Amino acid sequence: MYAEIILPLALPQIYTFAVPAALQSAAQVGCRAEVPFGKQKVYAGLIARLSPQLPEGIKPKAILSILDEKPLLHPIHLQLWQWIANYYMCSVGEVMHAALPAAFKLSGESILSANPLFSHDLSLLSDDEYLIAEALQHQAELSPEQIRSIVNKKNIYPLIRSLLDKGVVLVKEELQELYKPKTATFVRLQSPYSHDEEALRQLFDELAKAPKQLELLMAYWQLSKSSQQNDIAKSKLLQRTAASDASLKSLVEKKVFALTEKKVDRLADSISENIAPISYELNDSQQRALQLLQQHLEEKNIALLHGVTSSGKTQVYIELLRRTIEQGKQALFLLPEIALTAQMISRLKKVFGDKVGIYHSKFNDAERVEIWNKVLNKEYQIVLGARSALFLPFSDLGLIVVDEEHDSSYKQFDPAPRYQARDVAVYMGTLFQSKVLLGSASPSIESYANAAFGRYGLVEMAERYGGVQPPTIELIDLSLASVRQQMVSLFSKPLLDAIKDTLASEEQVILFKNRRGYAPFIMCNDCNAVPKCARCDVSLTYHKNSHILKCHYCGYQIAGLSQCPDCDSTHLREQGFGTEKIEDELQLLLPEVHLGRLDFDTAQSKTGFSKIISDFEQKKTHILVGTQMVTKGLDFDNVGLVGILSADQLIHFPNFRAAERAFQLMLQVSGRAGRRDKQGKVLIQTTLPAHPLFEYLQSGDFKNFYIEEVRQRQQWHYPPYTRLINITLKHKNRELLNDASFIFAEELRRELKDAVLGPISPLISRIRNFYLREITLKLPRDPHIIRTGKAHLQTTMQRMQQDPKYKSVITQLDIDPM
Repeated sequence: MYAEIILPLALPQIYTFAVPAALQSAAQVGCRAEVPFGKQKVYAGLIARLSPQLPEGIKPKAILSILDEKPLLHPIHLQLWQWIANYYMCSVGEVMHAALPAAFKLSGESILSANPLFSHDLSLLSDDEYLIAEALQHQAELSPEQIRSIVNKKNIYPLIRSLLDKGVVLVKEELQELYKPKTATFVRLQSPYSHDEEALRQLFDELAKAPKQLELLMAYWQLSKSSQQNDIAKSKLLQRTAASDASLKSLVEKKVFALTEKKVDRLADSISENIAPISYELNDSQQRALQLLQQHLEEKNIALLHGVTSSGKTQVYIELLRRTIEQGKQALFLLPEIALTAQMISRLKKVFGDKVGIYHSKFNDAERVEIWNKVLNKEYQIVLGARSALFLPFSDLGLIVVDEEHDSSYKQFDPAPRYQARDVAVYMGTLFQSKVLLGSASPSIESYANAAFGRYGLVEMAERYGGVQPPTIELIDLSLASVRQQMVSLFSKPLLDAIKDTLASEEQVILFKNRRGYAPFIMCNDCNAVPKCARCDVSLTYHKNSHILKCHYCGYQIAGLSQCPDCDSTHLREQGFGTEKIEDELQLLLPEVHLGRLDFDTAQSKTGFSKIISDFEQKKTHILVGTQMVTKGLDFDNVGLVGILSADQLIHFPNFRAAERAFQLMLQVSGRAGRRDKQGKVLIQTTLPAHPLFEYLQSGDFKNFYIEEVRQRQQWHYPPYTRLINITLKHKNRELLNDASFIFAEELRRELKDAVLGPISPLISRIRNFYLREITLKLPRDPHIIRTGKAHLQTTMQRMQQDPKYKSVITQLDIDPM
């Protein structure tokens, strides 16, 4: 038997290994196998195919062991991996690396053992070498961590190399299992007390002189009765009493209690909540939408739900989820960011209880493995997660919901595979023959076009739930406000007055600015110098709270400056503003008001985001300042005002999607206002009040915005009328990169002619010390032309890799870039 095995590496092919007779009964497609690779490396690869036939010209190495008793995933997922690899032009190993939790991707670690043939005097060794050689006389093997501990050094590899050269040690590669089940100590009442009431009564009498031990016994008895379990967690027992470990140890020594170690669920605290179940009743509009969706999903399997903000899309999702799990099937509910899971999981758990699981990047490796196994065993029927949840091992998927389907967070940017989760979900639906529902208040141009062209079903919900009126949207001309001296710091007088009036009405305010930090850069008044990143061609963003200047591309940072590094002037000024400065200025203007800030800096921890949102929901925070995180489907019932600062920044972004994104972001954040029984208000500060985008926004006219946008896209040959592929070439030598990029582009033009644009230098032309050049392929939506274009691109990349002069140039492909 021979196995084709995927390794979690960027390799251009899948490798074949022999399956020894002793392992053939255990080898199954979808199981991991321990395989040798290279000279001394060992990896955990995934069996993709088993066959009795050996491909010609191959001398396979043998599998060392099978690591799983049953497959980690369904064969359909391997088909999905292969499709992602083909479509997004990456290796299937890179897809595996993205798909599996880190704890499943075992790799080799060097293990030292004593060389039995070494017979020289150990005293001739250096001090560190002698310590290692002596340690190996007392234990058979040493890991790198043990060696570091012995010699008290971090860099031990020169030492290992020296021991190998002298023949003192041998080295082998051993797979390290990263996942270990969580265990806890449990207390159990021993016989005869566990079944003899008279013996137990006598024990209570005997312990009268030991009050702490008696308290422990009483607490155990109460907990076991209430839970109807004999095993009680030690931590719970001690927490229930004032007793110490010593008291418990005494009862163990008296053979009253026995202690045992048991596996426990890591996820119990994070996702098991005592939430009373509730039921939702759909109104007439929601009932109509549900019926139409079911019709479309029967006919096309894919439908787009275009519902204005606060129209009640979530209740429609919930009803479809309910019907899916009643059929015994699983459902996947995708959200663009972790930020949204906090509110949504609470809603879903109120309806579905422990049938709901969560999956996103804030869980640690061990937690991800446990979630993976719960999905594999169908303990979770509904999974709520960010884009990586697509890769979970569903076996009977009946429904995929992609909420906020327009959101750019569904796109993976780095590393490969650079996939768009919404599009992968659509293809995944065809593999599982499941229904796919895309939902948004401001759909992506591509999805709405698919609906308009008849590829997707389309259902629209044009009314807010409960008849709530959409917010009024007013524009504030910043140029005029400045001339009239109506600016107070960053705020126009109309906006500041509206904030005060809203707070006086005991309502809350959201202020939106899509830039974090205090100021985008700092400039010297005397010489105009701007501190820049040492590794990227970008200015450093000033963060006042931590008093640092930081690069948002590579993380490089320096301490805040008190004088100019070029001319030593102390006349420095901040240019522009971000969320941190808005918060700072507001606190000066309204010192009695409680402020919150929601951006990448404040929401990095697992609980950071939840705390900020919880405080705003409970009205502990009066004003919430945030980046696009505040635009994404959050539901607050007391927001009277939304202020959008610097709308021009969104409109002038140098990308063909700029108008679409600006419309979506401003429409989404506007929808946070007036979501219950009162009409909200939105104020937008801009220097471009006559821009046509604002007219569409004020009237909520998505259809006419879409018509104008696709007219321009068709005129200038952009998606959805073409397919784009971005090619980024990277190298630390600028001249070499320039030569390589021009040769690459000319080679592409031989076959693809005018479809090749570039090379050009991007706006940020150096990141992490790598210079960048970009080439864009703009291909017609013709399957044959797209296949030909991809094949020619692949060939050109291979030729570049084979050229000794240019093989060090890194090439990155982004299919359907955002």
